[in-house]
Amino acid sequence: MKAARRAISPWKFCVLAFFALWAANVAIHFPFATDRQTAIDYEKASAEFYKQAYAASTAPTPEEQEQEEIYVQVAQRAAKTYDIEGAVRRFVAAHQLENKRVLDIGAGRGYLQDMVENYVGLDISTSAQRYYHKPYVLASATAMPFHDNEFDAAWTIWVLEHVPNPESALREMRRVVKPGGVILLGPAWFCTTWAAQGYEVRPYSDFGIGGKAAKASLPLTSSAMFRLSYIFPTRGLRYLAAKATPGPTSFHYSRLTPNYKKYWVADSDAVNSMDPLEAVLWFESRGDRCINCPGGLGNLAVPGGPLVIRIGSKN
Repeated sequence: MKAARRAISPWKFCVLAFFALWAANVAIHFPFATDRQTAIDYEKASAEFYKQAYAASTAPTPEEQEQEEIYVQVAQRAAKTYDIEGAVRRFVAAHQLENKRVLDIGAGRGYLQDMVENYVGLDISTSAQRYYHKPYVLASATAMPFHDNEFDAAWTIWVLEHVPNPESALREMRRVVKPGGVILLGPAWFCTTWAAQGYEVRPYSDFGIGGKAAKASLPLTSSAMFRLSYIFPTRGLRYLAAKATPGPTSFHYSRLTPNYKKYWVADSDAVNSMDPLEAVLWFESRGDRCINCPGGLGNLAVPGGPLVIRIGSKN
């Protein structure tokens, strides 16, 4: 009788589990997706979500009021933590925009409207206008009601990850900003697949077996070293693909399923996970320049902060 097969050792099991997680994350985060028309359904849902997120004080339900308070508090804390006002102020000063015409795309509660004199805020929320004493335009980032080359500059902070067709938004930014103008592009890059479920803040008792396993794996999957282990391989492949493509490239990203019912943590409502390198490749293939990037192969190490893009001739 043959001897019973030896059980796999715990050490080997851990190694296999690690590589399975790594391969799954490479597959999940490889930016296969491009814009699609069916995203209109997400856009309608997001418009309703942000209407409630900035709900006017006219008799909101208790649940709507609670969600508004959570959303605004999270946004305020994040803006303070990452010194968004300071970053935009430095952008304005570096490019002498104080008296230039500037567009704030996805302006939200309008906390940046006094950074420049000639300011226009654009947002999809029907209830955010109450925050503004400067021009506010209700519109989508993918279909802006402005003339070509109307603005000297634009900024967009933590917005593109919530736009169902982000390449359309990038095209619109290029269209409305003058040649030689600058864009401060500051999405939340690399949004996680687990934010919508709120694994970080919910107890284990909220989840089934799969959810408990996902929550237990967060110390590994959210660590910097683990994330870098799959980001750099995907970057290398996307860089080679973009450089082998004649003419302008398409903008690639990973789609996420947003949570428009419960705002557990920041970016619970994100619909995209994006790599800043992909944005750099997209703009450069159109003759624009990232003026705060290393350049060339150095762009493979571009960090996850805001990009400053100077628009080219648009020929």
